[in-house]
Amino acid sequence: MKQEQLDRCQEIIGYRFSDLDLLRMALTHSSIAPSRLESNERMEFLGDVVLGLVICEALYRGHPRFLEGELTKIKSAVVSRQVCGRVARQIGLDECLHVGKGFGPRRSLPGSLTAAVLESVVGAMYLDGGIEPVRRFILEHMAAQIDSVIAEEHARNYKSVLQQYLQQTWNTTPEYELLDEKGPDHDKAFEVCVVCNGQRFASAWANNKKTAEQLAARAALIELEILQPDEELGDFDT
Repeated sequence: MKQEQLDRCQEIIGYRFSDLDLLRMALTHSSIAPSRLESNERMEFLGDVVLGLVICEALYRGHPRFLEGELTKIKSAVVSRQVCGRVARQIGLDECLHVGKGFGPRRSLPGSLTAAVLESVVGAMYLDGGIEPVRRFILEHMAAQIDSVIAEEHARNYKSVLQQYLQQTWNTTPEYELLDEKGPDHDKAFEVCVVCNGQRFASAWANNKKTAEQLAARAALIELEILQPDEELGDFDT
């Protein structure tokens, strides 16, 4: 691997390595490494965990009213192969990856490879300099991805929209009350309503509790005149 390749990578990530061998390994794909142990696979494993930690911490600190399930969903989307691969391409990390001759032009590399090089470089940075340079790098290039995922999630999720509205206007969060359930165990229907500050909104029925909660949130949004009766947010996540 040429020194120019290492210099280019360090310029991209805004970090100078004390141990260039760590970066060299992070950029070496198994297709060209003497053995898999000398490729970036183990560093990718470490980087995946470190990336997840930084994103989880950012979500935890930045969104104190998000519940555990919502945090988990957003984190999973942000650290997905698709998002990591896109970030790696945007900043040019894919061009630094050292691969075997069997691969075509850089821009035709599979998304899994471009995502992997982001994770392996994160792992190398962590081993070389600890968590702080990693945190700066990740948040610089992935904060926008976090915001995008949150906006997309809230735009299609009645419960999220309702919670955000009530937090901002009533300074509280909604509760979902199970009013009734009917039918045999294999084919039950559930009636749920939203309760907030002692106010009970219109109820909704569905064949599972999560969908009933989404529909109850929609009913509350209509009652609050945030949503029109014929208006949809899109496919909500049950």
